[in-house]
Amino acid sequence: MIQEILETIPHRPPFLFVDDIVALRDDGATCARTFRDDEFFYAGHYPANPLTPGVLLCEAVFQAGAVFLVRKIVTDATAGDVPVLCRIEEAKFKGMVFPGDTVMIDVTLREKMQGFFFMSGKVSRAGRTMLTLRFALALVAREKAATSNFSASR
Repeated sequence: MIQEILETIPHRPPFLFVDDIVALRDDGATCARTFRDDEFFYAGHYPANPLTPGVLLCEAVFQAGAVFLVRKIVTDATAGDVPVLCRIEEAKFKGMVFPGDTVMIDVTLREKMQGFFFMSGKVSRAGRTMLTLRFALALVAREKAATSNFSASR
């Protein structure tokens, strides 16, 4: 499971927030992540009552989106391109995620425009929504990723 993810996206521990690809669809993907008690960020994020940082829940959604793009959208012509985040909109936190929780991460492609992939994402725990957001990813040539300046305006 983890090897499949490592072969798909460039993220690596300790900054990998997808454990399993649960389902790939034509319009999106569902992934899972279990937050372990020993995660590095819990030591400083409310140490007396550890709480998963919301920004890391967002990152899990972006990584699930990257999994979808690489597995379902990338062609021979774009093989090796890097999925890069270029927009975040309307992040709404609806619950908390704690050490030991397993979350389901669902992403759906809403629109593709000029090389930008506009998506929506949701993180849920035990069937209850913890986070919803909209975001955009672009596939950028690996050698250009470090110097790219792009705008996902629509």
